[in-house]
Formats: sequence, C-alpha cells, structure tokens
Amino acid sequence: MGATIYCLCNQKGGCAKTVSSISIGIGLAREGRRVLLVDVDSQGSMTASLGYQQPDQMETTLSTILSGIIMDEPLPPGSGILHHEEGVDLLPANIELSGMEVTLVNTMSRETILRQYLNTMREEYDAIILDCMPSLGMLTINALAAADQVIIPVQAQYLSIKGLEQLIRTIAKVKRQINTHLSIAGILITMADMRTNYAKDIVELLHMNYDGKLRIFENIIPLSVRAAETSAAGKSIYLHDPSGKVAAAYAALTKEVIRG
Repeated sequence: MGATIYCLCNQKGGCAKTVSSISIGIGLAREGRRVLLVDVDSQGSMTASLGYQQPDQMETTLSTILSGIIMDEPLPPGSGILHHEEGVDLLPANIELSGMEVTLVNTMSRETILRQYLNTMREEYDAIILDCMPSLGMLTINALAAADQVIIPVQAQYLSIKGLEQLIRTIAKVKRQINTHLSIAGILITMADMRTNYAKDIVELLHMNYDGKLRIFENIIPLSVRAAETSAAGKSIYLHDPSGKVAAAYAALTKEVIRG
C-alpha cells in the first residue's frame, strides 16, 4: 500500500490551505515520517512558501510529469523532486500547470492522470500531501481521485461554511464514480480568533451542522500574523515562530492526523 495520500482541498481561497499543507507535512516529517509534498496549484504557492521564489524558472515540475504521462513518455522516478532542508520532499508547480487544466479535458482517463504518477511514488513515502488550487477544476478532481483522505481547511467565517456543502457534494461524487477509497479525514478550522464571539459562533455552527456526519479536528489553528509571514520567509511555522501558538497547534494537529 505504501504512503497515505492526503489532499487539502477547499474551492475558497484564503483558508490557510497552503500553510496547513506545509505544516502538516513538515509536522509528519518531524514525527519521523517520509513525506512528499505535491504542489497542485498553478500559482505555485506551496513551492514559493518553501523558499523556491522563482518557480517559473524550474525545468521539471508537476506539469512536466503529468505531460509525460499524457504523452506516454513518463520521466524517470524521482524526476523534479526537491529535497527541502526541513526534512520533506517537494514536487513543485508553476504557471505551466494552468495549461494542464485545458489539456486534461481532452485526455483519456483524464481524472486519474495524477493518480497514475503518485502510485509509482507510494512505496518511497509514508505520507504524500497534495495542496490543491482554490477551485473545483480538473486538477482538483485529479487530486481527489488520487487521495485516500481529504482534509478540509475552513476559515472561521460564515461565507467559508456556506461553500462547504458544494465541496462535500463534489467529494461524494468523486468517491462514487472514480475513487471508492476516498474519505474525509476531517474539517480543520483555521485562522480563528477564539477571543471573539463571532469565531466561537462559527465553530458552534460547524459542530451543529456536521457533528455525527464528519469529524471536526479538535485542534483549531489560531489567527496569527506570524503564520501569514511564513510564506514570505520561505520556511515553516516550526522554524519561523517555534514557540508560538500556531506551531503548537499544528504540532498537536499532526498527532491527531497520525491517530486517524
């Protein structure tokens, strides 16, 4: 079986999806797991956040790999993978990936191209984490088709909750039609200022709507400027603000993810 593939997915941007993908990935590496992070976003947010500031100049990215599979010219295993100083591997992405959305539409078995690639990497890792783009396009469907578990980051805001229903329906559809192994690991509440009644009300509303149906992770990621700074700093929250509340929350969340 090899690695468990986690997909962090929400069609709404600004929910700390990339920060969460990196923090869970590096958190797992700190727990002794072999981790591959895959940037499935043409904006290259994960790639840039890990310190690779010129993703558009990279020769081999996720787009190159997927093109190779589509053209039936797969690259050698491990092509394009970068070894990051914080103990994880990264398959980067850049703007070339935006063209992949269009290419995939006319491709045979278009929903499972990414899965074909990841299946060749499963034995090398304990966990593979996919950071999706904020849309429900073909690349996100590919990520859901390849994943074992979906973690849904949700900002502690009313509009974020409204978009959840559509996402959950999409996940259910992918499970029915393409990937019967897919399950939702849980809803992760992010960027929450729990000193406010508003945030407390949102958390309560989430529990009211989903308790008994979906798991809501106990660890809530607090709102913090330090977390927002990590993307520009090019390192994880564990290095950027090691004794801060966000690093502690992600470390505890990682243990929750491991427990399953």
